[in-house]
Amino acid sequence: MSSDRSPGLKLTLVILVGLVLSIPLFAVWLMVYDRQLQSEQAQASIAEGWGGPQTIAGPLLVIPYRQTITETVTEGANQVTRSREVWQELTLAPEQAQIDTEIRPERRARSIYEVVVYDSRVSGRARFVMPADLQAAGVSPATLDMARAELRFGLSDPRGLGANPRIAIGGQQLRLQPGGGAAATGGRGFFARLDAGSLARQPVLVDFAYDFRGNGAVSLAPHAGDTLWRVRSAWPHPSFQGGFLPAERSVDASGFTAAYRVGNLALGRSLVQTGAAGAGAQTAPEPPEMYDARGAPVAGSQAAQISLVQPVNVYSQVDRAAKYGFLFIGFTFLAFLMFDVIGGVRVSAVEYLLVGAALILFFVLLLALAEVIGFALAYVAASAAIAGLNTAYSAAVLKSWRRAGFIGGLLAGLYAVLYILLSLEAYSLLIGALMLFVALAAVMYVTRNLNWGGRDGEEDAPAAA
Repeated sequence: MSSDRSPGLKLTLVILVGLVLSIPLFAVWLMVYDRQLQSEQAQASIAEGWGGPQTIAGPLLVIPYRQTITETVTEGANQVTRSREVWQELTLAPEQAQIDTEIRPERRARSIYEVVVYDSRVSGRARFVMPADLQAAGVSPATLDMARAELRFGLSDPRGLGANPRIAIGGQQLRLQPGGGAAATGGRGFFARLDAGSLARQPVLVDFAYDFRGNGAVSLAPHAGDTLWRVRSAWPHPSFQGGFLPAERSVDASGFTAAYRVGNLALGRSLVQTGAAGAGAQTAPEPPEMYDARGAPVAGSQAAQISLVQPVNVYSQVDRAAKYGFLFIGFTFLAFLMFDVIGGVRVSAVEYLLVGAALILFFVLLLALAEVIGFALAYVAASAAIAGLNTAYSAAVLKSWRRAGFIGGLLAGLYAVLYILLSLEAYSLLIGALMLFVALAAVMYVTRNLNWGGRDGEEDAPAAA
């Protein structure tokens, strides 16, 4: 960029160089997305066979009953009314359910990728009562086949179910069979057959305990009239999501505890449901699946979910940092432009291009190092390397170590501010807006007497007589 060009033309060329650099900067964003996708695939591979995010449900007591239905059919030219007997299912949710869950997290790694898996222990008690208004549900007690009742537990990924689950009524352990879970878990889980004849005379108390494995998150789909879910874990970074939040919770460096209290009125469903045999109980339609800010699935409004999140997601942080790439390029180019148009130092388009390429390389280094040594150390190493490289190059371009020191100080300040922006996500827009305001005010002040359309060092031509 020769010195005989006007300041306005120099500014135009700097903007064009910045636009050219937007191509590799966009490629950096694609690289971050691709590496994040590879990380998610590696994490899924590590957790394969262990069990996915788990949703537990139940217990539910399902009792078959006979129902006579009347239907009219056409035979020839006549309509014939017939009655036939079919089997239906009466599903009773417990009047009270107390569920205790202990989540034991474990980190598993392969190469540079890591995933959080867990072993979980569930224990509790449920109290079933025969409703006094059973007739209101269209079911006659005389039609119930109490000897063929089933006690059903839901588990969304049965691969993670541990050995020897224990389900007992009155101290007598029941024999369990696979399948037949709750509707909230897609019918997956396990069940036990029992004779529920005593339910007509007195409440039935069910004690249960089982282990399961999973990764990422644990959810509970409550059904009882009064559900108390207590959870404890040594994981210090829980995320409470879903349709219900804990009534009490405590989170510290040693882990967390949480207690949920959910009633069936909040669920909007009765304790008594009916449906065709094998089709599951008639329930309210499930709400559409929700997603958090990272795109991970979140349990719907009928479930409480606890996610074991990683405290630092290097890909999301690098992605956020790369979005400030234009800010780095703009501030650095602005400093060079001021030395060019005011200080009289010639800076060519190629030199702008090389400095900009180094600034973009910072984000590539940050991504590569963060996958290995963590984000904080990677940020320090990458910023020091790029700031040092551009400072040394600026000394040659600007013909002065003093001027190069200004560029180095500017970059150090920018990297420090960017780290603060990444740490204070809620105030990033405010801080960024203030930075731009200060920069614009400084440029306007420094160039207030500059003739952008004339030649460097030329005075305005006198007005014609």
